[in-house]
Amino acid sequence: MTIHIEDLTFNCIIGILEFERTSSQEVVLDLKIDYDYQDNDFINYAEVITFLQQKMVKNKYELLETALNELGNQLIIEYPRTLKLTLKITKTKIIKNAKVALSKTFIKK
Repeated sequence: MTIHIEDLTFNCIIGILEFERTSSQEVVLDLKIDYDYQDNDFINYAEVITFLQQKMVKNKYELLETALNELGNQLIIEYPRTLKLTLKITKTKIIKNAKVALSKTFIKK
């Protein structure tokens, strides 16, 4: 089974530039989770959305790389039925004429 969470949009503090540390900016998260669904043992996507948004807002990450690694690893632990997930974080307005995004795929070991 695969869950797709697309265009999860909210504001948070993320970045290393001075203005990024003092003003929140819009980010968009996209997540794809492949998991082992069995007998109504499902992953609650509403919980996943809340988890992602709360972690991003609370942790005020400096680097997208750090946010990706921490969130991806925590999701694998928090939802043990996860087999593989791909997380993408986009800064929508960091550059005037472009969006900037990083993504990473995590595979359960």
